[in-house]
This record gives sequence, C-alpha cells and structure tokens, in this order.
Amino acid sequence: MGMTNASQVIGIIGTGNISAAYLKIARDLGLFRVKAVSDMDTERAAAVAAEYGVQAMTLEDMLADPEIVAVVNLTPPGAHADVSLAALNAGKHVYSEKPLAVEREDGQKIMDLAREKGLRVGCAPDTVLGAGIQTAREVLDAGRIGRPVSATAFMMSSGPESWHPNPDFFYQRGAGPLFDMGPYYLTALVTLLGGVQKVSATTTKAFEQRPITSQPRAGEFITVNTPTHVAANLTLDGGAVATLITSFDVPASDVPRIEIHGTEGTLSVPDPNTFGGPLKIRLKGDKEWTEIPLTRPFADNSRGIGLADMLSANAAGGAHRASGDLAFHVLDVMHTILESAEAERTLTPRTRVERPAALDVQPAWFTTSQPA
Repeated sequence: MGMTNASQVIGIIGTGNISAAYLKIARDLGLFRVKAVSDMDTERAAAVAAEYGVQAMTLEDMLADPEIVAVVNLTPPGAHADVSLAALNAGKHVYSEKPLAVEREDGQKIMDLAREKGLRVGCAPDTVLGAGIQTAREVLDAGRIGRPVSATAFMMSSGPESWHPNPDFFYQRGAGPLFDMGPYYLTALVTLLGGVQKVSATTTKAFEQRPITSQPRAGEFITVNTPTHVAANLTLDGGAVATLITSFDVPASDVPRIEIHGTEGTLSVPDPNTFGGPLKIRLKGDKEWTEIPLTRPFADNSRGIGLADMLSANAAGGAHRASGDLAFHVLDVMHTILESAEAERTLTPRTRVERPAALDVQPAWFTTSQPA
C-alpha cells in the first residue's frame, strides 16, 4: 500500500493563528504527524509546542532533522520564498501558506529548485478541496447548469485595520485585497472552471492613508502603498469569462461570493475561504434557489488536507491538487492583474495550468481506520 500519511513526519515553521488548524487536524485525523514547530518568537513556539505535545526547534535544527520529510511554511508572506528555498535546499518537501511568494521571480525560483531536487511544493488554499467547492465541481462536471458561460467572484470588505493588531502589511506590495484574499477566489475559479488565459483590470484606492482603529495601535495611520480596490475580467481555459473584484474599500455589501452562470442555470458557490456550504442552484424556469446537499468530505475547517493529499501523492506517485504549479499560476495572474491595470490593456499571464483533478469522494489517504 505504501507509506500511510500518519507515519509521515512534518515540521511547522511559524506558530501564528493558522498553525492551530494544522496541529488540530494532525491530532484529530492522524493525516500526518507533527514532530516540531519553529518560530522566531521562541516563547510562542514553546507555548504552542507544549499545548500540542510536540517539540519546539530552531529552524536550522528542523531543516537538519532527517525524520522530518516536509515542512509547512506559515511565515509572513515576505518570508515565504526564503524559508521555502531553505527547506527545499535541505531536501524537504514544502507546503506553504498563500501566496507562494510575493514576487513572481521568487515563485519561479521555488518551482525550479523543487523540480531540480525532485521535491514537492504544495500551497494553500486547500479550501477548494473542501465539501463545498468539491460538490460544486461535481455539479458542474455533471453538466447540471449546462455549459459555464460566466462567473462572478466578489471579496468586498472594509479592510483589516479595525480588528488586526498590526495591519500595516495589508497595505504594502504583495498584500492588499488581491494578494491577501484573491488566492481563495482565483484558486476556486481555476479549480472549477480552468486556468486564466487573459486578464483586463482596473484598480483604485479610496484613501492614501488609513487610521488604525484596533488595539493596541488605535489612532496611528497607515500609508497605503498598493491598490485597495481591484476589478478584473478574466478569460478562462474552458471559455467562461469571470469578473473578479477584491476590495478593502467597501463599507457594506450584499453581493454573492462566487456565482457560475451556465446555459441551463446558475450555481451559487460558498465562500472560498471556508470548507463547507451552502451550495445553491437555480435552473432556468425555477422560481426559487435549491440548496444542494454536500456529497464530499471535509465540510468543517480542514486546513491541512492539501498537505495530506501532497504527502499521499508523493508516496503513491501521481499529482497532488493544492500544488505549487497552481499557486504559481495564481501568483502570476495576480501580478498580471496589477500590470494590466497599470498598462491599461489586456495582458496574457506567463504561466498555464491544468485544472486539478477532483478529489475522490473517499480519498485514499482518508480511510475509515483514521482515529476518531
């Protein structure tokens, strides 16, 4: 059968909020085993290690540990490339938080080094492997709304400075609403409809400076160095045309997260930052929306299933779904969106990607023998 995931040992670099999801899924589902965590804040690393019964290690010790086959890179976006390259150079597979890197050139370096060393790169979001979007994929592939013609994807918010304790980085290059939240929406569109062929975009920003209203820095101002409202038209491989809007400039909004419009009906897709529903359909002639029961596993917060899928594919051979290639395409598309707005013309992304395979109803790595 090959190696089971439960015996695959990983390390986690970065012990911020998101690390808990990976530690919990390792503990609750046994999809892999976390040996150690590492953080520049050694006290925080020690506290997280104690809470989950794992070791706290320096980054150097983790990368030198022969038992650890893969590392999860949960560092801030600006550090993603350096940490991922160091891990690959140490012979470890890498699974990164989104985005893969801030700059396209760094994303290319990561992919080139992984290929050269015969190592795997995976990248969040793996929400697209959750029950909501995988059931939507099943509905689309069964032809229930006919041929997909168009899609809309909206991430509308008023920005994170009202709740995040240190919101400055959200307003610098490599962040903003497009790089912060766009990966969820773009990864969902590619998973459901195919890669991006053409991009035409316009951007703006509501404010040059924004006041922090969260504690402990309420009253300080942030200089905005990246567009905060990004509108893009995307031509997708299957022929559908998608409209994507990401914004930190919207005080309130009632638009759907993602809709896909086909020749026979419309599919309302759940928030791509979650794993579950609701998923709704309305066919031509229907008076009401109908909620579609989810047919796939992982409706709850299951961050880590993309890593489990990568480890399993590595053991068995074959492609993994939350792949570096997909994440690099999304990174490339985001840069192309900003470049299109700046150039005021339609541009072609530099990369192409195949739509990843649907996740099996019962993935090989998620067996009934998992611990309850």
